[in-house]
Amino acid sequence: MPARPHVFTAASTALLAAAVIPATVLPALAVPAEAPHAPAPHARASPDAASADPAYRALVSSLSVASASAPHSSAPLASAPSSAAPPSSDAPRASAPSASVPSASAPSASASPDRHGAPEPAAGPPAGKESFRHDGFPENGPVTASALLARAGGCDQISHGQYRTRESTPATIPVCDAKGAVFWKADMDIDCDGQTTAHCNPAADPYYQDTTAYLQSDGRALNPEELPYIVVPLSSSIWNYRSSGIRGGSVAAVIHRDKVEYAVVGDTGPPGIIGEASYATARALGIAPDPSGGGVPSGVTYIVFKDSELSRLDDQEAIARRGDELAKQFLRDN
Repeated sequence: MPARPHVFTAASTALLAAAVIPATVLPALAVPAEAPHAPAPHARASPDAASADPAYRALVSSLSVASASAPHSSAPLASAPSSAAPPSSDAPRASAPSASVPSASAPSASASPDRHGAPEPAAGPPAGKESFRHDGFPENGPVTASALLARAGGCDQISHGQYRTRESTPATIPVCDAKGAVFWKADMDIDCDGQTTAHCNPAADPYYQDTTAYLQSDGRALNPEELPYIVVPLSSSIWNYRSSGIRGGSVAAVIHRDKVEYAVVGDTGPPGIIGEASYATARALGIAPDPSGGGVPSGVTYIVFKDSELSRLDDQEAIARRGDELAKQFLRDN
């Protein structure tokens, strides 16, 4: 193939033109990603000297056409900071917040009182019940020992005399009247009379008897180790318990310290002595139930509810349920 000296001449002329193109044309060829910099000064050839070359004129013409056909943008050229470039399509737009970010103008559903704008009612007892709560009577719970003791503070004596706790002690204990109940405060001796059990038998209790004044629904004596019952003194000139609405099976609340145990009238004792309950009653109250050496010398309150006898004395669930109902009524009435 023959040599083409005009091709070499055109290439040389193009290189020369690149060195002498006016500075106003060069920014159009800059790469957008480059950081701005100050070009090093260099010697410039006279444009008049190169304008006579046809290759120079062709190169300038092609650059002019490319500049005119490129779309104009208000964004700065490569000499502007890179932060002015439009955001990448992968980056979230500031005007479109993420769906997981709640709007500041839409309050949370839990922060709103309710759909009508009224605040939630404050938790607490209904109006008029505060006095019961202050006395230890919770609206939806069992009656407390402190509540019952507060109502049994004074004494409207109903007995015509007073009782002893033992034959050797003086008579100092009256029976007190109240609305819906009678009560007394005494010691607790352990009554093991009734059915023979592992802890209630002639060997454990020298005064043991296998009978009780009142019986179970099957006609058998009460079980002192399983059934909570109390003993009332036989009727006498001091007090006739029947005249106060008390019968066998009447429900009673027995209180010792901070404990309450519901029981029934299950047996009778000597006419001048008061303060006795079954093995099961003592055990439930945290009192030593041993019939020979157990019991406590004082600090026990017996509240017996009037006209409250149960048909089945050995139904412990009925005793507890009815006892709680009567105790709450006692608090309301006194």
